[in-house]
Amino acid sequence: MNERSERYKWVALSNTTLAVLLATLDASITLIAMPDIFRGIHLDPLVPANSFYLLWMILGYLVVVSVLVVSLGRLGDIFGRVRIYNLGFVVYTAASLLLAVDWMTGAAGADYLIAGRILQGVGGACLLANAAAIVTDAFPVNQRGMALGINNIVAVSGMFVGLVLGGLLGPVDWRLVFLISVPVGLFGTVWGYLKLQERGERRRRPIDWWGNLTFAAGLVCVMVAVTYGIRPYGDHSTGWTSPRVLLLLTLGLASLAAFLIVESRVKDPMFRLPLFRIRAFTFGSASTFLSAVARGGLMFMLIIWLQGIWLPEHGYDFTRTPLWAGIYMLPLTLGMLIAGPTSGYLSDRFGARPFASGGMVGAALSFGLLLLLPTDFSYPLFAIVLFLNGVSMGLFASPNRAAVMNSLPPGDRGAGGGMNQTFQNSAQVISIGVFFTLMVAGLATTLPHALDSGLQAHGVDAATASRVAHLPPISIIFAAFLGYDPVEHLLGAHVLAGLHASSRAALTGRAFFPHLISGPFRAGLHEAFAFAIAACLVAAGASLLRGGRFHYGQAVDLGAQVAASTTREAAPLDEGQRLAAVRSGGRPDHTHDSEPARQRARPRVPARERAH
Repeated sequence: MNERSERYKWVALSNTTLAVLLATLDASITLIAMPDIFRGIHLDPLVPANSFYLLWMILGYLVVVSVLVVSLGRLGDIFGRVRIYNLGFVVYTAASLLLAVDWMTGAAGADYLIAGRILQGVGGACLLANAAAIVTDAFPVNQRGMALGINNIVAVSGMFVGLVLGGLLGPVDWRLVFLISVPVGLFGTVWGYLKLQERGERRRRPIDWWGNLTFAAGLVCVMVAVTYGIRPYGDHSTGWTSPRVLLLLTLGLASLAAFLIVESRVKDPMFRLPLFRIRAFTFGSASTFLSAVARGGLMFMLIIWLQGIWLPEHGYDFTRTPLWAGIYMLPLTLGMLIAGPTSGYLSDRFGARPFASGGMVGAALSFGLLLLLPTDFSYPLFAIVLFLNGVSMGLFASPNRAAVMNSLPPGDRGAGGGMNQTFQNSAQVISIGVFFTLMVAGLATTLPHALDSGLQAHGVDAATASRVAHLPPISIIFAAFLGYDPVEHLLGAHVLAGLHASSRAALTGRAFFPHLISGPFRAGLHEAFAFAIAACLVAAGASLLRGGRFHYGQAVDLGAQVAASTTREAAPLDEGQRLAAVRSGGRPDHTHDSEPARQRARPRVPARERAH
């Protein structure tokens, strides 16, 4: 690699790492700042009629990114990854500025913010769809684990860093939550246009409109179904049996089935289904999905645990709990930042499988340790378990991402990397539905009786106590999640005014609600974390099935050797190696993948790199 390429690869890594940090940070920065945002636009998010705004402020960005990232990755393969990536910086920065100048209040102000978040998601999808492909194009194969490790672990950590930033900026002014991205986005935009270069393989092809439409429609229907599924329906605590949710799920699955049919028949598909014949790509993407399911739910459960129970019990006012919840979760981010780049570097030498699989086993162990902690835990023990979880997730994420990107042909890195990102982002949305449903199921069995008896013991009349106790548990969860005092909000000022001063002080104090909910919460937490353990263990199994070390360019060279050799018996190729050899016709890959092979005049490939 010449000196110019040596300098450029660090420019590409630096710029794309900044981009993925912004794009993932904005997926979580509004979570902690949500109370300040809704107070700023004078809208009560806990009124049942306003639950739509609350859910779409939380999930809208993730939904848009998940839907568009594959399509925008394919557009990068066709028109240039850097071109689409730089466009993403422009769109993202403009949307952030528009969000900060919302002048409306009430429902109109919320609609404006949701529209702005959707536009911001379009920009974020452009960045996430092409960032990994740009890094892969810039780095030689023996350094990609380290480079993609840094890039990917910063992206994952951005979800948790956003919690702290949202807690710091929201109380000052809710507009700062969006405005902070503008100067950074402007810097990244100018830097990208001046320094980034098109080094990937481009092929001009027609756009697969039907593939894009069926894929987008399918994902939108499924994810909207998730947002309605966790809301109550009739007498049910969740809405999974409602006609609307069932219809959306049916339409979504039908659209995704149509997508598979379209992609198998069109000449230039949005996503080439034969890529799933590559074991390293298929099982790497499957483990990405399962790990994201576990990680996405973990963040929400920890926020509710800290904000609704632990922090109030330890003297924090409900209005201060969002910020401190983000701060107390920092050991998890620290573990990721330490383990991610290290495991990525080591995977360049020893392969991804031991680190990725071991990371998922460690994550399952950390979820088990969280189950063993009491609800009113000792923070040092809690911090150690969070750090272990972060290290485990970091061990998995970096090598897995590098292995997936190394397995892809150069002309498919945008769409293939985008599909992997879609698995990750859609899993986070789905995990919210799964974890909230499990939590609601746990609360629904024990919370009504505990709440009814607790309220009556403090002077609330039986009719009011029964009404409040039988409200959907999701209302209690959302109140705790947003840093509101749930009892004060549910009873209302007029009921509290009629109570004795001592009863009113007890009900609205820091101890009543955490003590009341801790038992029912523990039951729901057990179900949620048991699911996370299962997801991590299945992810570890999927990671083991990816096979040994596999790089697309080296598989091409191996295919050429096999085709040229008639005097010795060749080792059998797996589907990924056969696909690479067939597509290339035995020609070496003219990227960094094949530079070592060209220099060595194609010597015999070591057995550990050709056998799975």
